[in-house]
Amino acid sequence: MGTFNCIGVLTSGGDAPGMNAAIRAVTRAAISKGIRVKGIFRGYKGLVTNEISELYSDSVSNIIQRGGTILKTARCAEFMTPEGRQVAYDNMVKEGIEALVVIGGDGSLTGARIFAQEFNVPCIGLPGTIDNDLFGTDTTIGYDTALNTIVEAIDKIRDTATSHERLFFIEVMGRDAGFLALNGAIAGGAEAAIIPEYITEEDQLEEFIKRGFRKSKNSSIVLVAESKSKGGALDIVERMKKDFPGYDARVSILGHLQRGGSPTAHDRIIASRMGAAAVDALLEDQRNVMIGIVRDEIVYVPFTRAIKNDKQVKPELIDMLRQLCI
Repeated sequence: MGTFNCIGVLTSGGDAPGMNAAIRAVTRAAISKGIRVKGIFRGYKGLVTNEISELYSDSVSNIIQRGGTILKTARCAEFMTPEGRQVAYDNMVKEGIEALVVIGGDGSLTGARIFAQEFNVPCIGLPGTIDNDLFGTDTTIGYDTALNTIVEAIDKIRDTATSHERLFFIEVMGRDAGFLALNGAIAGGAEAAIIPEYITEEDQLEEFIKRGFRKSKNSSIVLVAESKSKGGALDIVERMKKDFPGYDARVSILGHLQRGGSPTAHDRIIASRMGAAAVDALLEDQRNVMIGIVRDEIVYVPFTRAIKNDKQVKPELIDMLRQLCI
């Protein structure tokens, strides 16, 4: 069994609803086991600039319901260099921090893996990202809340789409992962989802048009996953105008409103469970693992597996969406 006097906790990358619930759980679970906790502000940047403060039980009072992160988050170019990581490690040692809990997405866990290898620091990751794109966990902290936000937006947009008999393309986040777009489309009763995992946008758009989406409907909504490699909703509509003139198409880009808001009960619960499990993992001498939840059970996923493996969208969900939108 591992013994620790003091651990550090930080949030990194894009914020996600439920991060505060995770910070609260890590802090209180550690304190309950006699371990001091230090909060590192602005992610890895705070390790480099030594923005570190001790957290107590009352430091995390009244935050479980708040979106965002009380520890803030920032990008840090310095931490991407060996010199920057050395400064970060020196600050950690100076502060008496013996292990790190990192709450964030793919890039954040990659940073933790490199840091842990270079300096032999025990690091535990929590999957905090609305994209749900980390391998080894059924769901990530923030995904459920973002999905609910998307569904609320679809419901509102459908009111205007129906009134004007228009086709709306709604762009949702997800980087190059289609989980938000596909499941948002299913939950919102959308007619289609254009996602990067499934063939190409061109093929999906053509297939959607050829299905005769207006045969039985006076309006249609299509969800589009933002994609750096394949473009988003604006690119789709430009192509619509060129290849399928005559359709009254509109774009709504939901953008950063998907990141905010009070976390759902589901996100509060998984963040709390994962946060407490991170402390247990350290005490069990685990290191370089991400805490996941699979079939409602806590699992430990090596960083290399969580980061390098692509999480797959289920093809049967795509087929189901086709059946339900006729």
